Amino acid sequence: MAALERLLVIGGDAAGMSAASQARRRRGPDDLEILVVERGHHVSYSACGIPYHVGGVVDDADSLIARTPAEFRDRDIEVRLRAEAVEIDVSGGRVRVRDLEDGTERWEPYDDLMVATGAVPARPRLPGADAEGVHGVQVLDDGITLRRIIDREAPRRAVVVGGGYIGLEMAEALVRRGLEVSLVDAADQPMRTLDPDMGALVADALRGVGVDLHLGEPVEGFDTSAGGRVTAVRTAGRTLPADLVVLGLGVRPGADLARAAGIETGPTGGIVTDRRMRTRTERVWAAGDCVETRHLVSGGPVAIALGTHANKQGRVAGINLGGGYATFPGVVGTAVSKICRVEVARTGLNEREAADAGFDALAVVVESTTRAGYYPGATPMRTKLIAERRSGRLLGGQIVGEENAAKRVDALAVALWNGMTVEEMTGLDLGYAPPFAPVWDPVLIAARKAAEAVERDMSKA
Repeated sequence: MAALERLLVIGGDAAGMSAASQARRRRGPDDLEILVVERGHHVSYSACGIPYHVGGVVDDADSLIARTPAEFRDRDIEVRLRAEAVEIDVSGGRVRVRDLEDGTERWEPYDDLMVATGAVPARPRLPGADAEGVHGVQVLDDGITLRRIIDREAPRRAVVVGGGYIGLEMAEALVRRGLEVSLVDAADQPMRTLDPDMGALVADALRGVGVDLHLGEPVEGFDTSAGGRVTAVRTAGRTLPADLVVLGLGVRPGADLARAAGIETGPTGGIVTDRRMRTRTERVWAAGDCVETRHLVSGGPVAIALGTHANKQGRVAGINLGGGYATFPGVVGTAVSKICRVEVARTGLNEREAADAGFDALAVVVESTTRAGYYPGATPMRTKLIAERRSGRLLGGQIVGEENAAKRVDALAVALWNGMTVEEMTGLDLGYAPPFAPVWDPVLIAARKAAEAVERDMSKA
């Protein structure tokens, strides 16, 4: 009889629990023991739903939890909460785990190790950054804590530091809760993954819902009271009073634990894996926000922290750990967000990224409506496409509009995935009815305009 093998999973959210679940489907408890260590209070939850819990759209935090530890234990997957992996001993095949409740430590052996340590939020090294009232929003515990503070203390003024996806979604959440919200960003536009012309629309949307924007103003420090509580955010140009501060400065791959063990990381800071999610260290696997992956348009390495990728990568790793075969080919960088009524989407490369990747590109921008213009509820939307000169290959797209605008980015993502040209896209058979789209969908209008621009450019050559 073969010896019982052990899979140790570090991290109990999307990637880690997907890997554990897939491995269990293929290998029973008499063949494979599975242990998951998670330093938080929850596993398998929607981190993307946290801003909506804070904002009151999702009232019950438990509704963000897909499965509880008890449900995993029923499937013979042991889950230890408040257990933090602090050291990986690759040569010894073991992980040192600290119990965060009593401080005790023990070494846990493994035959295969799955690293799913997620991402680490950026926190500024500035005076007062660790003061009471300065909140990062990374895990479900963070969102629950912030929601309780707003419910109990009724703060009046909030400052959001950072204009990326989390910063914008938290600004919307705080506006929904009735706070006076200021947003500070060192960049000249919010959402730097967009081109400046599209980012300007996002800035207008923020101002339209009452957010006081301060762009191009790096934060210099946080003022605090005698009791150590934040009272204001200082920039080069002003001091903004604050009852609470939310940090939305982005994240980096949480690969420090793996790196310290000699597991290879790449130029993005993420763990390097192959398409099966194996690291270059024997019997060590990795998935989720802690890894880097291949951008299918630029061909270069990227680290993009999204639950969609984490779930897919964890599934691939789990299938392989269970004796099957699966691969994760890479990403095209698709993302959507919302600021109250305004929807924002992007995929592929923006103009700067295309140039950095060595493409000679052109861009077109078209204005259209989300429905037939005569149909009630039709709202304007702007679509931008970026294509390679001469070949006409689609390189990226961005959309800003209102209801039913953002999810059109999926058509662009599929076109990117399949290496389509903008001319080929003009023939796409997209759904049409007046309640859903004009007879020429905005995606098709943009593709047609881009194809015409490529043709004009070719005639000048």
